Amino acid sequence: MLELKDDKGSYLPDEKRLTTFGRFLRKWSLDEVPELWNVLIGDMSYVGPRPLLTKYLPYFSENEKQRFRMKPGITWWAQINGRNKISWEERLSLDIWYVNNWFILLDIKIIARTMIDILLHKYLIVLLSSDMPDLDEERKVPNS
Repeated sequence: MLELKDDKGSYLPDEKRLTTFGRFLRKWSLDEVPELWNVLIGDMSYVGPRPLLTKYLPYFSENEKQRFRMKPGITWWAQINGRNKISWEERLSLDIWYVNNWFILLDIKIIARTMIDILLHKYLIVLLSSDMPDLDEERKVPNS
């Protein structure tokens, strides 16, 4: 991505900063390859709930905090069940289901489906649109 900023010093939206090569990397999910290093050094698992920004911590319910019982992963249950095309509520619910129902054959299924989904570009969103809010935006309390 290019480091393009507006007059206030804020980064421009992804669609203005993403290069042609960057689009290619995202289309084939190759932008995730550097995370393999984190798997090799033990910080992440290949399969597990997706790591999220620490700024989201205050927005998790007690039930949703169960997702932290496992190492984060590159691919996950919610990825093969909608990825970024489903709400945060659904994604976090799928994370909890995965944590509570984990077994090795489930990971094998997730890995196989991930490979198929990458080849078919299923659930792929190269550029997140502004109508897909971040977790903090989706859960913020409106001003009274």
